[in-house]
Amino acid sequence: MSDIKRVVLAYSGGLDTSVIAKWLEVERGLEVVTFTADLGQGEEIEPAREKARAMGIPDKHIFIEDLREEFVRDYVFPMMRANARYEGDYLLGTSIARPLISKRLVEIAKETGADAIAHGATGKGNDQVRFELSAYALDPDITVIAPWREWDLTSRTALIAWAEKHQIAVPKDKRGESPFSTDANLLHTSSEGKVLEDPWEETPDYVYSRTDHPENAPDTPEYIEIGFETGDGVSLDGERMSPATLLAALNELGRKHGIGRLDLVENRFVGMKSRGMYETPGGEIYARAHRGIEQITLDRGAAHLKDELMPRYAELVYNGLWFSPEREMLQAAIDLSQQKVSGTVRLKLYKGNAMVVGRKSDASLYSEAHVTFEDDAGAYDQKDAEGFIKLNALRLRLLAKRDR
Repeated sequence: MSDIKRVVLAYSGGLDTSVIAKWLEVERGLEVVTFTADLGQGEEIEPAREKARAMGIPDKHIFIEDLREEFVRDYVFPMMRANARYEGDYLLGTSIARPLISKRLVEIAKETGADAIAHGATGKGNDQVRFELSAYALDPDITVIAPWREWDLTSRTALIAWAEKHQIAVPKDKRGESPFSTDANLLHTSSEGKVLEDPWEETPDYVYSRTDHPENAPDTPEYIEIGFETGDGVSLDGERMSPATLLAALNELGRKHGIGRLDLVENRFVGMKSRGMYETPGGEIYARAHRGIEQITLDRGAAHLKDELMPRYAELVYNGLWFSPEREMLQAAIDLSQQKVSGTVRLKLYKGNAMVVGRKSDASLYSEAHVTFEDDAGAYDQKDAEGFIKLNALRLRLLAKRDR
């Protein structure tokens, strides 16, 4: 550690990471480079530049980047091809953002000659694991500094006192105990802690920031159409859009109709259970639409195998193993399955629900001639079913004869 001279910090511009930036300088004697990523968190990130400057960081060491398109195109959409939901519910909004941030931290470290990277994740959560596993996968020799695991600023009061001692501005809303903490990007907003820590208590409505209450949503349903090409969304109501633009548009529709709220008690990778509230309005609509187009374009064997692989894939993303060979192996199989997943899905948005009500594709495997209750003109010979059933029943009949 004594050889470390310069560090790249994942910097939000908030109080915690501002304290970390100064702490790295004062307590460690390090030259600090800040990196702030715009992942569509819905707030102005340019003020982070002025805050970094105020702490004496030169402009050449302040990095602020718009990564929204890369985030959705190279991380969210590949994950959505897998229909990934951790523990059956969570659309992995926080998890999927960490690999991209780590990637840029490592790249900026190389660009600026830094010896280490640093983050503001605590020692209790999953994010420390995600940041660091990703960083080590990309640069096995990188040094990672995690101040929350090292310093003695173990309370909000101590943190504020340290900030004031070192002339770091403390916003008024940070002086009291925060009722909950949030994380946001273009895919979702998550909230946890304080008012959410008792899993028996209903989430207060003021916690929700990304969706209108479903009970207050329009009384008239809204129909939309999402177009897909080889497993990825490309259009909304016939208008072609980039990945980030499409997700942003779906977010607004989801907000309006109260779609994408999730109250979840999950199993963290570090071993404890935690209760969180997630809002993924556009992601929920998109995920349902993607499954809708797969229903008519994927063969049964491929579809069922994907469903078997999905929990493993989701767990890898949740645990921070995006850059692992096993995730990449699963991704290769999933991407192969998406070659014919193209077409259009129609959805009905109403009072917190996104319902698939129509799907069509030039690559559809759905055959009305085979499933019709009317005359199928010889498309399917029902007599064939007798032999099919008897062959499948053979082992069951042998078992029954032996055991009776």
